[in-house]
Amino acid sequence: MTAITTIRIDHAALPDPLNLKDHDAAARMIEAALRDEGFTAEASDVISHIKIELPTTQLAAASAFLASVQLI
Repeated sequence: MTAITTIRIDHAALPDPLNLKDHDAAARMIEAALRDEGFTAEASDVISHIKIELPTTQLAAASAFLASVQLI
């Protein structure tokens, strides 16, 4: 069993053009970007934030990537 970590990004913190009214589309774009970088991640829109779930072993690298694209 792999430990899973959740990263939450508040909708208001999303940079343009991701700060759209269609937060499902933003979640899909974030998930695709993470997967393109080799991360096993699932992103979804959860009312007030984007929820990203990924293996805890990938947390540091995924966080560094998200920071490099100014999402966190």
